[in-house]
Amino acid sequence: MAGNKIIDLYCFEREIGKIGYDEDQKKSFFQYHPAFLKEGLYQNIFPLIFKRTAQTQVFSQFENETFRGLPPMIADSLPDMFGHIIFKTWLESNQKNSDKISVIEQLAYVANRGMGALSYQPAKHIPENATINLDEITDVLKKVLDNKRSVSADQLNSQSLLNIFKIGTSAGGARPKILISENKETAEIIPGDLEYSEKFNHYLVKLSLDDDLGYNREIIEYSYYLTAITLGISMMPSRLIDQKHFATLRFDRQNGKRKHILTATGMTGWDFKDPEFSRYENLFELAVYLKLPHRETDELFRRMIFNIVFCNTDDHLKNHSFIYDETSDKWNLSPAYDLTYSLNPLLNYKRTSRALSVNYKRADILLNDVLSIADKYTIKNARGIIEKTLNATDIWEQHAHELHIPGKIIESIKRDFNKLL
Repeated sequence: MAGNKIIDLYCFEREIGKIGYDEDQKKSFFQYHPAFLKEGLYQNIFPLIFKRTAQTQVFSQFENETFRGLPPMIADSLPDMFGHIIFKTWLESNQKNSDKISVIEQLAYVANRGMGALSYQPAKHIPENATINLDEITDVLKKVLDNKRSVSADQLNSQSLLNIFKIGTSAGGARPKILISENKETAEIIPGDLEYSEKFNHYLVKLSLDDDLGYNREIIEYSYYLTAITLGISMMPSRLIDQKHFATLRFDRQNGKRKHILTATGMTGWDFKDPEFSRYENLFELAVYLKLPHRETDELFRRMIFNIVFCNTDDHLKNHSFIYDETSDKWNLSPAYDLTYSLNPLLNYKRTSRALSVNYKRADILLNDVLSIADKYTIKNARGIIEKTLNATDIWEQHAHELHIPGKIIESIKRDFNKLL
C-alpha cells in the first residue's frame, strides 16, 4: 500500500502498530509493532478482534457507515455525526474536497486530540489557538448546522471554524459538543486538545443552540444527572455553564493522564445501529467476559433500570463504555454518560422503541422482563434497585422545577416514565 494509506497507532506514548486501509479492496489492515509485542505489556489492551500476533491482520467485515472500513477500536476515534459535519465544513471552507479525504487522513487530523488514549502519527498540522469564546462558537455552529450541505468560506469565519473543528470533532454523538480545559487556579478556558495535565479540569461541553424550542435539552440532561447520582449511579461531576450549557468532567483524562477507553461497539464490533446486537443481555455478557467486579454488573443493572424508568431510549451500544487500567491490565465499567430524556417533549409518542432491547422487547417493558436479567446475572437486591429508581421520579420532578424547566415540558416527560407495571 502507498505510504499515505498507512498510519502509526500509539497508546500510552508507545507505538502499538500500524493501521492501513485500501479503498480499492475495501479492506483495512493492522499489524502490531514487533517491539510492542516483545515488551509483553498491556496484554488486554484490545480484548477482542485484534489477535496478539506479529502477522498482518486483514478486515473486510466492517465496511459500513458505523466503522467506515476500519477495525471498530480504531473507528471509535473518528468523529460521529456532529463532528463529521464540522470537519467537512472546515475542509470545504478551505477549498478542500472532503469527499476525497480518506479515513486514514481523518485519523491524521484526529492525531492525539481524540477521546481516550489512542493517537495517530504522522499528524496533520493544525494551528494552535489558546482562547475560547462560547458565544462565538454557538453562533458559528448555528450557521453550520442550518447549512449542512454547503457552507462557503465567505459565509463563515475560517478561524472560528478551525477553533470548533479542533475542539468539537473528537466527541461522539449527534448533539453539538466541544472539549475544553479549565485552569484550576485561574479559571482560564482553553481548547481541550492543548493540555491534559493536573493543572486543568478537562470538560466535555454540550452546547445549547435551541433558544427557540421553548425548552433547553442541556438543562433537562442536567436534571437527569442530578437524579442519577442520588441513585448511586457513577457519573463524572457535571455542571451548567452560563445556566444553559451542560459540562461534564471527562473520564478519559484523569490525574493528568490519558485513559484508554472503548465503547461497547468499538470493543466488540457490534454495530450500535444493528438491532441484532443491540440488547442489554449482550452488555451483561460482555461484562462477564471482561471479568468485571460484580458490583459493576450491579451498576450496569442500575443504569438499565434508570434508562427504562426515565425514558432514555437512546441508550445504544456507543453510550456504554469501558475504561482500561494499564497497571492491572484489566477493564472496568466507565462512569455513566448521556443519561437524559432522548425524545422531543413537545411531541406525543404513543409508543417508543428503545435502542437496546430487554428480554427481546424494545417497548412496553415490564417488571418480569428486567427481573429475568437480574436472575440470570445474580444482581443483588434487584427489587430494591427498581423500587428506589421508581421513587426517584419525584426527586427528578423537584430538580426540574428548581431548574425552571417549563411545566408543560415536565408533564410531557413524566407521561413517558415507565412504571414497570
